Amino acid sequence: MTISEDGNRGPLRSRPRSTARELERYGALFAERTKVMRSSAMRDLMALTERADVISLAGGLPDTTTFPADSYASLMGTVAAQSCARALQYGPTEGLAAVKRCVAAVMAAEGAIVDPGEVLITTGGQQVIDLVCKTLLDPGDIVIAEAPTYPGAVPTFCSYEAEVIQIPLDRDGMRTDLLTETLDRLDAHGRRPKFIYTIPNFHNPAGVTLSLERRHALVALAAEREILILEDNPYGLLRYEGDALPTLFSLERDFVIYASTFSKILSPGVRLGWTVAPAPVMAKLNIGKQASDLCSSSISQYFVSAYFDSGPWEDYVRSLVGIYRLRRDVMLDALAEHLPREAAWTHPRGGLFIWVTLPDYIDTTDLLARALEERVAFVPGRAAYLDGRGGSELRLNFSGVGEEEIREGVRRIGEVVREQVALYGTLTGVPAVPASQSAPAPAGSLGGRLTGSAASPGAPGAPAEAALAPVVSLRRTRA
Repeated sequence: MTISEDGNRGPLRSRPRSTARELERYGALFAERTKVMRSSAMRDLMALTERADVISLAGGLPDTTTFPADSYASLMGTVAAQSCARALQYGPTEGLAAVKRCVAAVMAAEGAIVDPGEVLITTGGQQVIDLVCKTLLDPGDIVIAEAPTYPGAVPTFCSYEAEVIQIPLDRDGMRTDLLTETLDRLDAHGRRPKFIYTIPNFHNPAGVTLSLERRHALVALAAEREILILEDNPYGLLRYEGDALPTLFSLERDFVIYASTFSKILSPGVRLGWTVAPAPVMAKLNIGKQASDLCSSSISQYFVSAYFDSGPWEDYVRSLVGIYRLRRDVMLDALAEHLPREAAWTHPRGGLFIWVTLPDYIDTTDLLARALEERVAFVPGRAAYLDGRGGSELRLNFSGVGEEEIREGVRRIGEVVREQVALYGTLTGVPAVPASQSAPAPAGSLGGRLTGSAASPGAPGAPAEAALAPVVSLRRTRA
């Protein structure tokens, strides 16, 4: 029994939340870096996934209901029977040898052959990004990233006070020609980036894939200029169409830090990822991890090891590919049905995300507030930039909910988008065009310019060429 603040016996009353004025008392204690730290847009929206009345198309959530409960119980029973004491104990910082062998098998499935001894097991793929920043960055150092980039990387770059330069994407991934121009300008000022951050396969959030030609160009640039690449590849095995492309790591090992995770091919709840890097870099990453968490969860590592020992792990991944391909197609069809002509979106060949671009007079941060009233969520585009761009863009996830929820969620988003388009039409005198009258782009076309807004030429709100945001938007109907 506890004594409450008023002297009565009973549970302590919770203290009221700190006010802004009260927080000022602690201002002098905060490190300077806290002034540039940013919250993660996905983390801010995660609470919505707990609400049964909200259709969340926001998080990058794999569908964990696809993993059989009896298999989970059996695997944990195996861990308890065979490895209980060790699973409950600390483990080596670099990870258990058995799990590193599992990693080597996964990487081999993508054509990247690695010695298990070269692998560092991490607490999710996110920790790799953090460790790389901790290891390589001083305040003011330059990081190159795509525009847009993974929203979860943005807070990490900010926390380490990096200067982030974002290179536009088009349908073939990062524009390596613009990257070359950027590196030349930096070199002229005596500056060199510490690393280039890229998601080459089924980009998060844009959904595009780096072409083979650009993969070769990117690793050639890195080797020539001695710049590290952080290759973030959590989605590579979730391919729904087209031929697999080599990882950057398999093309150039001396300047590529490879990062991936079990989150998308097994379960995010195990919180296990990994990295492989040049030996001098790996040594520093290991020391950085020791300071962060000593080691990743031993229980999770024994579970993963038991899972790989239980049968062909590829079977489960193939089942996910079938499920997610269908959901992607359902979302593409729903977007074509419910979004107005002024909208455009990417057609991903794999992964978990579709990137939508709306007319530039629609702010998706404001639109989210309206969408939440209709009990549907997405990630606003500004979360994928560091300079305020992305105001008319948004990310949709199709893996985390079923087909009917996808259809209904997109319908609700389409409804609030059409409200905004109709309001604009009322204010400007330009009538909105219903989605049913939208003319689909020809198969294989971009449905608009290579860079810039998704608004079709001549559509209401289409910006002038000089004002275009340097981001590709692809309008594709399902083939």
